[in-house]
Amino acid sequence: MNNASSSAIQAIPIPVVRPRRLRRTAAIRELLEETRVTAADLIAPLFVKEGTGPAEAVGSMPDVFRLNLEQLVEECRALSTLGIRGVALFPVTPAVLKDSRGSEALNPDCLVLRAVRAVKAAVPDLVLFTDIALDPYTNHGHDGVLTADGGDVDNDATVAILALMAVLHAAAGTDFVAPSDMMDGRVAALRAALDAAGHCETGILAYSAKFASAYYGPFREAVGSAAAAGTKQLDKRTYQLNPANRREALADALLDEAEGADLLMVKPAGPYLDIVRELRDASSLPIAAYQVSGEYAQLHAAAEKGWLDLRKTRDESLLAIRRAGADLILTYFAKSVATDLAGAHTPRITK
Repeated sequence: MNNASSSAIQAIPIPVVRPRRLRRTAAIRELLEETRVTAADLIAPLFVKEGTGPAEAVGSMPDVFRLNLEQLVEECRALSTLGIRGVALFPVTPAVLKDSRGSEALNPDCLVLRAVRAVKAAVPDLVLFTDIALDPYTNHGHDGVLTADGGDVDNDATVAILALMAVLHAAAGTDFVAPSDMMDGRVAALRAALDAAGHCETGILAYSAKFASAYYGPFREAVGSAAAAGTKQLDKRTYQLNPANRREALADALLDEAEGADLLMVKPAGPYLDIVRELRDASSLPIAAYQVSGEYAQLHAAAEKGWLDLRKTRDESLLAIRRAGADLILTYFAKSVATDLAGAHTPRITK
């Protein structure tokens, strides 16, 4: 090295502030970690089916199954042991019980209500969230009853049914009813109906910013709502949010808060981290985010191709959702994350 080069190097100022000091060792990095994901932050969505047959694999969602009641109870016991504090139940309604008005939703002995009672009897401390919408029960796959001409969902007629449905769920023992329908005024109607029926302690997890997303296809396969309509791509844009609209999403969510929601949700999570962050800044209520079926499926698909490390991308995706401001995450990865955090091995569900 010539003298000119040596002088030039010596002239480079030595930094006074060295951020890398805080990344030097694994112990320092862990000590200073700002965001963590624990089992207690996660809610596991579970699919329950009729009958006593073997668990049915959901083809587009590896390691996700439709469970009968007995299997559901055992899965809930296992999740509770791993530190999972909440599960969200979704029924797979037989086609013979579906009609245009979703009448099975008001059957006091319908599948999901039997599931609530069974899980609460077996694992009373597990927090139960149950879906309040008609899409598992309608033969057209929409979240409510249709208008007379069949061209749209009838908002107010749907809300009246959802209020009755919520009271049935509360009476069965669910901890939080979770209206996912995106009808106007449904949170206020549910709160009034619950209170009038003496269920003042039953909470409302509002799907407040639920977008008309292309990421829901595997879920619709799992519960059969897409099959009812003969397509995986139901058009729900007259009631679900436009993915292009940020201000509209925040306005809807804050309206749910004003109507009495206890928890607010953004769905999907990963493609809408900006909405999670802005809602976190705008509201003091706990914020949930749903890492939906399509998000889960795409990580598995890329991992199967050898393109991504499943565990690392799983953990990074959940960390991003927490960092954006979510207090709770609904995710199909809940069990695998909790298992890894516990350093335990639990047998997988088999067919």
